[in-house]
Amino acid sequence: MQVKWTSHESDCDVYGICGAYAICNSLKSPICSCLRGFEPRNQEEWNRQNWTNGCARRAPLQCERDNNQSTSAERKEDGFLKLQMIKVPDFAEGSAVTPDRCRSQCLKNCSCVAYSHEDGIGCMSWTENLIDIQQFPSAGLDLYVRLAYTELELSQVELQELLLFSLEKLVTATNNFHLSNKLGQGGFGPVYKGKLQDGQEIAVKRLSRASGQGIQEFMNEVVVISKLQHRNLVRLLGCCIEGDEKMLIYEYMPNKSLDAFVFGPSKNQLLDWMKRFSIIEGIARGLLYLHRDSRLRIIHRNLKASNILLDEDMNPKISDFGMARIFRGTTEDQANTSRVVGTYGYMSPEYAMQGLFSEKSDVFSFGVLVLEIVSGRRNSSFYDDEHALSLLGFAWIQWKEGNILSIIDTGIYDPSHHKNILRSIHIGLLCVQEHATDRPTMAAVISMLNSEVAVLPPPSQPAFINMLSSRSFEESPRFCSINTVSITDIYGR
Repeated sequence: MQVKWTSHESDCDVYGICGAYAICNSLKSPICSCLRGFEPRNQEEWNRQNWTNGCARRAPLQCERDNNQSTSAERKEDGFLKLQMIKVPDFAEGSAVTPDRCRSQCLKNCSCVAYSHEDGIGCMSWTENLIDIQQFPSAGLDLYVRLAYTELELSQVELQELLLFSLEKLVTATNNFHLSNKLGQGGFGPVYKGKLQDGQEIAVKRLSRASGQGIQEFMNEVVVISKLQHRNLVRLLGCCIEGDEKMLIYEYMPNKSLDAFVFGPSKNQLLDWMKRFSIIEGIARGLLYLHRDSRLRIIHRNLKASNILLDEDMNPKISDFGMARIFRGTTEDQANTSRVVGTYGYMSPEYAMQGLFSEKSDVFSFGVLVLEIVSGRRNSSFYDDEHALSLLGFAWIQWKEGNILSIIDTGIYDPSHHKNILRSIHIGLLCVQEHATDRPTMAAVISMLNSEVAVLPPPSQPAFINMLSSRSFEESPRFCSINTVSITDIYGR
């Protein structure tokens, strides 16, 4: 009897080491990663490098949606993600058909999860979980994995127009995402400062794996901001998509966000009135571009002080387009959503209470911002002991009583700018009026700011003037879902 010893050339040669719908690459660390469109079934075990449970599909396929009686508006065909230089799974079903026929056969069969075609072998398709996929440095076959259309939108024209950064490059730039380079944390995930080899500083927005809606925000942000270019919008430099990692790379803003200067006791004196007015104007111009002047008509839906970044010259840049909605065509100017997204204190009443949003929703948020910039106080945490007023309510009462100075941040008041500050407060109050039809458009706001409109109309009472009414919708989970992505039906007004 002859005894033979054998050994695996790499860990990837262990059958199924990464579990279902994952790929093994012996040249990467860790060696296992979920296929795009999939996520670990057990994140805790996955983080411990126990990959045997594999990955699960993030978005249901069209067949599954049809079975759940999706509407015609939602019915979009699945597609295929192409993986190259692959060791394909075992247990394929074979047929001698052309590549096009192979694809269509798989697409028509709801059980088909992947296919491959190779001259001399023919068509191979898989109807069971995909196990034991390996990435080869060369040779191998092309494998086409079936994905929902929402997962594939990211890989089309939008990404072709962007610079793709490698994960290795970003790991080096951020010192392996070291905590000392962390700039902040949002609903999307953490943001890190990085420095490329050529010395360029960047901001890296990293998708949080724990964020259930993060992939949708990521896709939305790529689609929206890759089509925009304006001096008052933050510039997207590129993105990174490797395995489980999805990141957006932006120009770095050395002065970080507006909230640190307006609300920070150590920094608020650094912004005098003229600089604050310049910031208000810049935000207004950025919003007008989104609403009317860009190739798309976009409602931001999450305008707030922390989403206004400041460059080295303190010029404002609107950021964070993960919640934005695109209106296509000229007849759409209002939409309705069953799930409200955004930030408490900046949401318009019709949006917070009824899910209705339009350009006027952003106008309301802009008005809140203006009053915060003038007063140096947050609307969401403002409290008046005597009347339980919000900042909007306080500003409204002081305005009516002619006590304007009590609204203004004492550190920035300059009698020579009194008329200009008064006009800005007036415009802010016009923007936060309760009824959307009463609020001005951003085009009108810019005309008002530039004094092209000589006489401003009197404002009516703002929404949410006291803290109790402004918090009432927040207590109902039926209406409010902070920092999530909505499913929206668009209709003409």
